[in-house]
Amino acid sequence: MKVAVLSESPDNEAAIRILVRAIVGRGIETLSPPPLAARGWPAIEQVLPAVLTHLAGQTDADALAVVADSDDSPIHNLSHEEPGGGAKDCRLCRLRAAIARFQKRHEKGTTRRRMMIAVGIPVPCIEAWYRCGTGHEVSEKDWAEGAAATSRPYTRNDLKRWVYGTDRPDRACRKRHAVQSAERLADSVNRLEALFPGGFGPFVRDVRSWSA
Repeated sequence: MKVAVLSESPDNEAAIRILVRAIVGRGIETLSPPPLAARGWPAIEQVLPAVLTHLAGQTDADALAVVADSDDSPIHNLSHEEPGGGAKDCRLCRLRAAIARFQKRHEKGTTRRRMMIAVGIPVPCIEAWYRCGTGHEVSEKDWAEGAAATSRPYTRNDLKRWVYGTDRPDRACRKRHAVQSAERLADSVNRLEALFPGGFGPFVRDVRSWSA
């Protein structure tokens, strides 16, 4: 299986490749998306159609994994999965909508098998996923309850300091900790799904379906 990964930084993409291999349960061949001039949100949403066009037209990719931080946007939930239930500001819903528009425009009448796509939205950022299994875990529930109380239990900079030892890690530090965290999480996928049901749950279900 040939899989491409699109995320907000090369270090995040390295971690996601490890997680995808663990979820699929067998070896995968990874492909790189075209070079990107910008990262982060909304760049991921903006470049997604071009990335899909490139992968569909110039590669033999079987699947694409897309992961972008939620930041302060709404957390995805099951009500969004109902017909007409997509939330305007939910990033998972927005990326799925962009994918659906691409598929409607570009895949009609093609003989190529539809590319399999999984979307994940770490809440509030991927460093929260990296905390799973450390004994000092955080969760979507923590973040949501803090928002409701107008007092967050931690900040995104807190998460960065906890994971990297600094809120301004350099590239080598980010890559090292991202890979180490993903290798640990490879044996904790179910725990990660339980702690992050809105942002990781849909992702892991989609990736598991690739092998169905």
